[in-house]
Amino acid sequence: MRFRLVLAITAALAAPSGAFAQLHVIISGGFSAAYQQMLPEFEKSTGVAVTTARGASQGTGPNTIGAQLRRGAPADVVIMSKEGLDDLIGEGKIVSGTEVDLAQTPLGLSVRAGAPKPDISTVEAFKQALLRAKSITFPASTTGIYMMTKLFPQLGIAGDLQITNTGVAAVAKGDAAIAIQPVSELLHAPGADFVGTIPSEIQYVSVFSTALVAGSKETEAAKRLIAFLKSETAAKAIRDSGMEPLRSR
Repeated sequence: MRFRLVLAITAALAAPSGAFAQLHVIISGGFSAAYQQMLPEFEKSTGVAVTTARGASQGTGPNTIGAQLRRGAPADVVIMSKEGLDDLIGEGKIVSGTEVDLAQTPLGLSVRAGAPKPDISTVEAFKQALLRAKSITFPASTTGIYMMTKLFPQLGIAGDLQITNTGVAAVAKGDAAIAIQPVSELLHAPGADFVGTIPSEIQYVSVFSTALVAGSKETEAAKRLIAFLKSETAAKAIRDSGMEPLRSR
């Protein structure tokens, strides 16, 4: 028994710093594909266990990242749209100065797998594709806010569209004809075919950022994760998901 105890203590002392840390991350959809690809390597190389929750970067729903933080959900690190993160910094929910820009991705369009791909090569072609669609889906978060408040009014079709906010999964099920979302949410979505990016004149490029949550008890492990998200390993996963890595701001 004494020998086993000595072995256990020796193993614990030899473990890397942070090996027994338990991190809580809340992440929005746009960065999720890259995150899922890179997370096992982070856990393996650091010994830090990570629990992940999800939520929208912005909006009024009960499960947005902001709403979760306000009601005290456990969180050490958030990964979300830059706009949503800036809002939370203003609320004091994020440790100011720890924010890091990770990646950017443009808006794209997908249809159900096997369905004809509409022409979206020009603003007018894109507009007509939306008007012909039986319904359109997009997230009710940062990019959805852009579409509802700027894009659709600019195109003069704000009142002419059948809209849902269930995302690309609705296209895969046949409940919507078109999904408009960040490319990183569309590129590898099951049951859907990626058509392309929307025209540059009306494009919106999403930036995804990360930061330390105020009140975190695992600040060292959280900083290790944030540093890992800027590593070359992370950069490959970011590119694979349809995003472009960004340098620190």
